[in-house]
Amino acid sequence: MGASRRLARRAAAVVAAATAALTLTATAAPAAGERGAAPIDLRLIGINDFHGNLEPPTGSSGQVVLADGSRVAAGGAAYLAAHVRQLRAQAPNAMLVGVGDLIGASPLTSALFHDEPTIDLMNQLGMIASPVGNHEFDEGYRELERIQWGGCHPTDGCQFDNPYTGARFPYLGANVTFASSGAPALPPFWISQVQGVPVGFIGEPLKDTPTVVSADAIKDLRFADEVRTANRYADLLDRLGVKTIVLLVHQGDNTEGGGPDDCRTDPGPARAIAEQVSPKIDAVLTAHSHQQYVCWVNDPAGQRRPFLQGLSFGRELSVLDLKIDRRTRDVLRDRTTAFNDVVTRTVAADPDAAALVDRAAQKAAPLANRPVGSVTTDVVRAAAPSGESPLGDVIADAQLAATTSAGAQVALMNPGGVRADLPYHSGTPGVPDGTVTYGEAYAVQPFGNILQTMTLTGAQLKAVLEQQWQPQPGGVTVRVLQPSASLHYRWSAAAPVGSKVSDITVNGQPVRPDASYRVTVNNFLAGGGDGFTALRDGTGVTGGGQDLDAFTGYLGAHPNLVPPPLDRIAVTT
Repeated sequence: MGASRRLARRAAAVVAAATAALTLTATAAPAAGERGAAPIDLRLIGINDFHGNLEPPTGSSGQVVLADGSRVAAGGAAYLAAHVRQLRAQAPNAMLVGVGDLIGASPLTSALFHDEPTIDLMNQLGMIASPVGNHEFDEGYRELERIQWGGCHPTDGCQFDNPYTGARFPYLGANVTFASSGAPALPPFWISQVQGVPVGFIGEPLKDTPTVVSADAIKDLRFADEVRTANRYADLLDRLGVKTIVLLVHQGDNTEGGGPDDCRTDPGPARAIAEQVSPKIDAVLTAHSHQQYVCWVNDPAGQRRPFLQGLSFGRELSVLDLKIDRRTRDVLRDRTTAFNDVVTRTVAADPDAAALVDRAAQKAAPLANRPVGSVTTDVVRAAAPSGESPLGDVIADAQLAATTSAGAQVALMNPGGVRADLPYHSGTPGVPDGTVTYGEAYAVQPFGNILQTMTLTGAQLKAVLEQQWQPQPGGVTVRVLQPSASLHYRWSAAAPVGSKVSDITVNGQPVRPDASYRVTVNNFLAGGGDGFTALRDGTGVTGGGQDLDAFTGYLGAHPNLVPPPLDRIAVTT
């Protein structure tokens, strides 16, 4: 069956089955014995933005900042599974859900096997449903169908499980339709039961998925507004007698710091969704921004409602404790509690999850542990106030070096494509400190993007740099492109959006608006990804190699790499 049909048929089947199964539920009166009975306790445990981090993540990606500002090591599938087990043991009824980006942009231990080990882990943990995130589309809809249903990879075959049997939980996408037909591309919701009471989960990726995914990967898909779509399906579930409804939405806010349960978030899309979706929705689990927060808002009817997110890479689990009235079958909102559980590594590792991770690591080891370079200290992706980061600069330098034959004078790297630090200390037996392995390089650059070199005028280059500040409802999204050493400029914090950048130089010479410059970016940016639509105006495009090959080649050519000084971008107030 074609990729454009099988998940679509499942989407239609979910709605039809729910209608048939719940028609009687919608009209049935509660049993006499239920009146006055104690409410049903339900614990929801959420995982967001796991990104295939089976092994404990390293550097800052493997730490959680606590409320007092201290840091604790966190993450790793075996510890994640142990925490899930503990959280389940504390509650009479518990359900595990995802909030998207379980796979994609993954370290080599998972990515080498097209993330099948991560899906095996989620199956092992008993996940009941997850929306797709943007990274579930990294390899396109056809590969998402294979991840859902199973089967060997069409190019690489079955290298981990033979056969690979697929996800035992449904991937949801209420707001995802086929452009060609308008039909649902994914199931919109899922219904589970707790002590005979239905619980509905509506799942959605962010509506802006086309801005953060390669256009080829989603070329026949459309992504609708999250609020309008969630409201439509909340109404449907309500008519079918489902009164306890949770929204799982792969969208998130940024924070101003604080511990796991803090709520110092910037006004953003997740808060807007949580405030605006139907009062029939009792709670909102969010994702995408890799932040930690537990927040409360008032819904359109003035009822208190939580929305929360638990960092990324398996470092936290978001926990919602609900009490459901047996008579109304709805959540008693004033008795809801929520918190983020830090996945500490001080607990005993779960043996089944540990065995799964060990198997994946051993299979990946010959490639993952191959040395490709060396560093003198940690090379981190954390940005300075200017937005520039040491690792981002190194990647841009690597991409420039790899495309000089195409006449490249400048390279620009999107910060979201820098996925992990390059650590100095080795956590692998037999690998000396300072060694950069292929697995570590892959964790930094996991997408396999193709480098493209294009010609831009000086005016177009300035327009690209101005698009680093993008107005959004509730504020401005800032994505500072990481520049090669050949590019310098200044930006003003006080200047208005569209006029922030000045004093641009290339190889020490001022950029002239009418002059031509050869600029290298990856194919994601070249297609207008992350809102950099000005790059679509580039001409004379020349294809290059993969970004990872450029990165590993540069590391090999520069042993004992020292982080470059952060002097390419200057800031004025």
